[in-house]
Amino acid sequence: MMLAYETKSAAARVLLGAVVIATVCGCTVGPDFTSPAPPGVDRYTREPLAPSTVVAQGKSQRFMSGAPVPEAWWRLFGSPELDGTVRQALSNSPTVAAALASLRESQDNLRAGYGVFFPQVGAQGQAVREQTPPMPAAGRLQEGSVFNLVTASGSVTYLLDFSGGKRRSVEALRAQSDYRRYLAMATYLTLSTNVVNTVIAYAAYAAEANAIGRMIALQTQQLQAIEAQVRAGTSSYSTVLSLQGLIAGNRAAMVQLEQKMSQSAHLLATLQGRSPAEADAPRIALAALALPDDLPVSLPSDLVRQRPDILAAQAQLHAASANIGVATAAMFPSISLSGTYGKDATRFAGLSGDGFRFWSIGPSISIPVFEGWSLWYGRKAAIDAFDQAQASYRQTVLAAFAQVADVLDALAHDAQALQAQEGALNDARTALDLVQVNFRAGMAGYLDVLAADVQFQQASMAYLGSVAQRQQDTVALFAALGGGWRETANAEQGRQ
Repeated sequence: MMLAYETKSAAARVLLGAVVIATVCGCTVGPDFTSPAPPGVDRYTREPLAPSTVVAQGKSQRFMSGAPVPEAWWRLFGSPELDGTVRQALSNSPTVAAALASLRESQDNLRAGYGVFFPQVGAQGQAVREQTPPMPAAGRLQEGSVFNLVTASGSVTYLLDFSGGKRRSVEALRAQSDYRRYLAMATYLTLSTNVVNTVIAYAAYAAEANAIGRMIALQTQQLQAIEAQVRAGTSSYSTVLSLQGLIAGNRAAMVQLEQKMSQSAHLLATLQGRSPAEADAPRIALAALALPDDLPVSLPSDLVRQRPDILAAQAQLHAASANIGVATAAMFPSISLSGTYGKDATRFAGLSGDGFRFWSIGPSISIPVFEGWSLWYGRKAAIDAFDQAQASYRQTVLAAFAQVADVLDALAHDAQALQAQEGALNDARTALDLVQVNFRAGMAGYLDVLAADVQFQQASMAYLGSVAQRQQDTVALFAALGGGWRETANAEQGRQ
């Protein structure tokens, strides 16, 4: 009994000493991650941003430096129908559902990773019937015996995170969870942007189709008048052919617009999680979409903290940093504490009695001595992966800044172009009215009317295209600034 007591005391002292050593000397190897510093620039374009665009279509858009991006930015277009369309897509889209499922998977993997910080407890049981081999005794073989052996035992193992490798592994899992969360944010942003752009495109195609339809109706009336003049001998048949060719060209353009409208409706149905057979044409007129007057322009230092793709690249950089710690920790000794206690008996009932007891307790250490340089180069590979992630992060930031700069320039040029198209449309309308008056007065030929018709039609199409382009570039600015989805994506995920 004294020997057993001394053995237990010695094991306890060894275990206590290992815990003390791990507590005092334990550390976390590898670099501690810090978020990259924002670029040292205070604007996106080479020239300072003008406070507003020129006035076009009766509106000037003002750039609000440092203003926050609205969460539901599409509501600034003043269309309840557009808001409902976007909300339906966000609720039904399989892409959003897949992104949220991926996020939940990463979060569950993180929760599973926390298990390394807890003791691993197990229980084992075994029941066998054995026969021992014959054994020599007193000059002759003694037959083996047949007996039952029932064993029940329990074990506890705890891995001391001496070098911090497990902590770095969990840190990497947490960074991967952040990465999936930012991808979910990007999914929300991309989907809402695509829906709004599709609605604007459909409205623009419909407006152009209506303009061509009115032109075809007017030209058909004019054709009837010309045919009467031809029959009366006061006009040449070449005028009829020219007008018929113009009408045919307009009808062909109408067919192309109808095809684009059909494709837009199918795309919108897909974005809303429905099949093209269930597609409904959006009943939103281009004129019903209000152009947002005040446009937020986030500071560059804020953009890197709110744009999903930049945040996702930062999360990947964080994971690569943690993996350096994991690879470094693999080069250090690994210490674990384990204990086992159990009983053997010849029958199950005997386990509750004074059957044969066995136990063990103590630390174990595994020291990597030579691994064929695999651990060394594994760590170098982790450092190389970090360098790659760092370069990718910088490229993502530069691409984001370039996108914002492009959109800001585009909005300024859109206003100028629309202003010019508005003037050209008014001039074409005035010219057409004057030519028609002169034609009715017999002071102009009908070829002059046809030329004015073509000019007015081209000006109308260009004007509507400029209106739609200005709307879509406004959408592009909200998307380039991150769309205000950071808190919304978190709230949506929390409701799952």
